[in-house]
Amino acid sequence: MLTPAQLQALAPQLQQYAQDQFGLELGQFDAQFLLDFVADKIGKDIYNKALDDAQLALAARMESLQAAIWELEK
Repeated sequence: MLTPAQLQALAPQLQQYAQDQFGLELGQFDAQFLLDFVADKIGKDIYNKALDDAQLALAARMESLQAAIWELEK
């Protein structure tokens, strides 16, 4: 869930996007409500994907480090 400060900071960007892309005027409250709804519905999926990506990057780095250590062994 986004904090009130995050909602307040992101709302103008959503308002501008809605206006530019759809000709839709959203009020501050409506934009914050929509952001909160979207974050609630897909936020966990985005968070979990980011964790998966970080885990893959870390695993690749660990594999590279392991290979470097093997090269140093005599």
